[in-house]
Amino acid sequence: MNLPVSKIWEHSPPPFVMESLQKILHDIPESNTPVQVFFRADDIGYVDKRFHRMMHTFHSYEMPLCLAVVPAWLNNENWEAMQEFDPQNPQWCWHQHGRNHSNHEPQGRKCEFGDARSRAEIMRDLTQGKELLVSLMGNLFFPVFTPPWNRCSLATLELLRKLDFLAVSRSQAAMPVPGEILPDIAVNIDLHTRKDTNHTDGWNTLLEEIETAAHSGRLGFMLHHQRMNEQAFIFLESLLSILQLCSNVSCCTF
Repeated sequence: MNLPVSKIWEHSPPPFVMESLQKILHDIPESNTPVQVFFRADDIGYVDKRFHRMMHTFHSYEMPLCLAVVPAWLNNENWEAMQEFDPQNPQWCWHQHGRNHSNHEPQGRKCEFGDARSRAEIMRDLTQGKELLVSLMGNLFFPVFTPPWNRCSLATLELLRKLDFLAVSRSQAAMPVPGEILPDIAVNIDLHTRKDTNHTDGWNTLLEEIETAAHSGRLGFMLHHQRMNEQAFIFLESLLSILQLCSNVSCCTF
């Protein structure tokens, strides 16, 4: 899968980036309730070199990772290949990412589980996707749903609850608001599907996202390993090493 790389990863980070990042994370106030930090890696299913590198990076830093698995992309062969990473390790959280990551909206923004689909169609795909993952993973499957493109309809949220999902994970401020239907464990920092048009401005925007998230009490990082290059992996390692030294954060899965 050859996907475009965001502007900020085309060159090394500007000199101010790492110093600013350390200041933001180390200046989080000490409290009885540490700031929660989680990483969510989307579009999981195929095992390639970048997937290997991402998994080994998180494993080496003993950092938790939530893996959003596309059911249609995962088969017995791919799941067997993932045994290399010890799927039962509690630092991994395997959950569902749509059904086959297909767009069903005739116009507008892409969405697999949007208003263009009937409740019956949505229910069928949610059920089939969950059943496929459970058949391969057994009790390693954790019932959280990440909709492709971070958006879904109100009907989808209602049906997820009927299927005993515990939460949904979308982008911060995603609509519709789930209300009391399901908790939304939202990501609020996008590392790899950014639309920045300028390298330096993009870094300033990313640092602002991280600082805002830190003050909110939760940093939720969204990763797409297919869009990572050498610069992106180097930054990820630096970020994980900084977080390891922060006493005022709690790194966790869903």
